Amino acid sequence: MEIQKTDVLLVGAGIMSATLASMLKQLNPDFSITIVERLPNIAEESTSGWNNAGTGHAAYCELNYTAEQSDGSIEIAKALKINRAFETTMQFWSYLVEQGALPSPEKFINPTPHMSFVWGEKNVSFLRNRYETLKQHAQFADMEFSEDKEVLTQWMPLIMEGRDPSQKVAATRVAYGSDVDFGSVTHYLIEHLKTYDDFELVLNTDVVDLKADVDGLWKIELQNKLNKQQRVLNAGFVFLGAGGGALPLLQKSGVDEVSGYAGFPVSGQWLVCKTPEVVEKHWGKVYGKASIGAPPMSVPHLDTRIINSEKALLFGPFAGFSTKFLIQGSWLDLFKSVRVGNIFPMMAVALSNFSLIKYLVKEVMQSRSSHIAALREYFPNAKSEDWTLSHAGQRVQIIKKDPNKIGKLEFGTEVVSTKDGTLSALLGASPGASVVVPAMIELLESCFPDKLSETGEWRIKLKQMIESQGYPKGCLSRDDDLLNRVRRRNLDILKLSPKK
Repeated sequence: MEIQKTDVLLVGAGIMSATLASMLKQLNPDFSITIVERLPNIAEESTSGWNNAGTGHAAYCELNYTAEQSDGSIEIAKALKINRAFETTMQFWSYLVEQGALPSPEKFINPTPHMSFVWGEKNVSFLRNRYETLKQHAQFADMEFSEDKEVLTQWMPLIMEGRDPSQKVAATRVAYGSDVDFGSVTHYLIEHLKTYDDFELVLNTDVVDLKADVDGLWKIELQNKLNKQQRVLNAGFVFLGAGGGALPLLQKSGVDEVSGYAGFPVSGQWLVCKTPEVVEKHWGKVYGKASIGAPPMSVPHLDTRIINSEKALLFGPFAGFSTKFLIQGSWLDLFKSVRVGNIFPMMAVALSNFSLIKYLVKEVMQSRSSHIAALREYFPNAKSEDWTLSHAGQRVQIIKKDPNKIGKLEFGTEVVSTKDGTLSALLGASPGASVVVPAMIELLESCFPDKLSETGEWRIKLKQMIESQGYPKGCLSRDDDLLNRVRRRNLDILKLSPKK
């Protein structure tokens, strides 16, 4: 069988691969690039608008990014990091809009206020403390706080209507938050990539095997799922951006770096409302506090969503446990991922996180009445008939070795690359898509260190695409002038100024 060659092979046609391919094409237009996808269409798993929270995680409203410490202080380092990561992602989108590689912004991102809402004396005190702590930093200088019920009714009428007037409530708001349709972003990026002669999108195709080949190349065996035809590619660089499918592929490669890694799958569901008179009365993303023991992806929120130009409201997600790594995966995925190198970290995590597993199983068993009751804590006048239950995607959290606890469970994303930089994978979940550009920059710096050194040929181009890349890491949290300049540009180009 003839072996074809490609400079870059990306597995999984979601937001991660589409972004990396777009960045590589900007940095080296001569690269030949191939994306392989097992499904008949792109962006149908975690990237799909209906499977993705679409918040554009900027840490404005997500309370789980600002933990309250034992002394009552608020730890905001994670919020600062995620906020500057999303600003970095938006810088790249702004550049691509200017270049015509992305269309008019309203086709994939829309201004949607980000709000946090709590009730009860203790939670109100927490939110006030959080606001006062964040407000000291330029990244959150525009955040508003109110306990005034009239103000809150203006911000979030559905949430305030029908609420007990004696209930103590409070909220924060950042008016220039966003709703992102990551599925649309991915479609537009890949449509632009198709304009290059040396780009190929291969659908309905499984990666049967991938192994290190001669001369530092990778040998990748593919099989078409429809006609069973096989094909072999040689690639100089391979990226596994297949969401929950990345870990099995990384294991299949046989690289040493995968030792100790395992996956903890978490599923979810949404309540969805498309009733026009309800949808039009809510404009924003309103996040609350998670239940004790709940994973980060299950923080309750009532969201305005615009997916494929259709507006809807989503509430949830209701977390659950599944042994699948992908929505369209196998119930055997978790069991097939067990290896000698990861069985002890998996056992350690199972023993130390039994309360989490119990919580997830309990969530799976929830009735519709329980779902509606949870919704009515945020939307007191909600009518059951206006809401339908829908899948909220499948996430695979990271389990890895830990010198102190044998194994640990991490809720986040992590780039795993080989020592020679020829293969890389992105593992994990939230905040996921929102930090896609910083994650891909980290990957490029790991796998192409010479080209992205301070004097490397790609660094100059990267600075042109993303201004903050011309400054030291973390600069957006330390240089207020740079932050304000970058933010104004993003808001202007992406048309994210608040609606009047």
